[in-house]
Amino acid sequence: MQKILMIEDDLELAEILTEYLEQFDFKVITEDDPFKAVSILKLEPFDLVILDLTLPGMDGLEVCEAIRERQDIPIIISSARSDVTDKIKALELGADDYLPKPYDPRELEARIHSVLRRYEAKTEAKAENKSDFKCDKSTMTITYKGRNIDLTNAEFGILSYMISKQGLVVSREDLIHNVNAINEDSSNKSIDVMVGRIRNKLGDKSLIESVRGVGYKLLK
Repeated sequence: MQKILMIEDDLELAEILTEYLEQFDFKVITEDDPFKAVSILKLEPFDLVILDLTLPGMDGLEVCEAIRERQDIPIIISSARSDVTDKIKALELGADDYLPKPYDPRELEARIHSVLRRYEAKTEAKAENKSDFKCDKSTMTITYKGRNIDLTNAEFGILSYMISKQGLVVSREDLIHNVNAINEDSSNKSIDVMVGRIRNKLGDKSLIESVRGVGYKLLK
């Protein structure tokens, strides 16, 4: 489940959008105080921010700048302000998209998925540049130190997801929910078996570290 912080002082709108987005397995946290929102982002991990520009006490453009100074997280501006200068300034400050109000919640959901896909691709590219792993999703091939790893579809899905999260702990539930080739009814035991096979194929079992009670971590 991906986690979204919605910084919006129109709580009625926020409730409508939250109910809609939760249908798509997003967890939405709403904050109408921009100062608190910036503090929350320092303490909790989020996958994306939906940011209004007209906020009490602090302009949304300032919030965007404050977020960008501290972390690289996708930001979608959701604003009734129609001045093109605001849009240009928001994009210059690092916003990933700008959605003028009013809009259909379906468009917001589509924009979220689009931004997250671009962000994931960018993150994977950065990770691969520093990694001995190279993953080509178009041909479903993974190499390690130049050597091609012969993988099943499910094994490719697991290892490619681990590569995208290299250095971070990945739970078994994350793998079940994010790897299309794995049946959602799969057990933790079946995940463990597939990870074991991947370790053997890599030829170095220490590359994938077990994290007791949680899942696995592909080491850098």
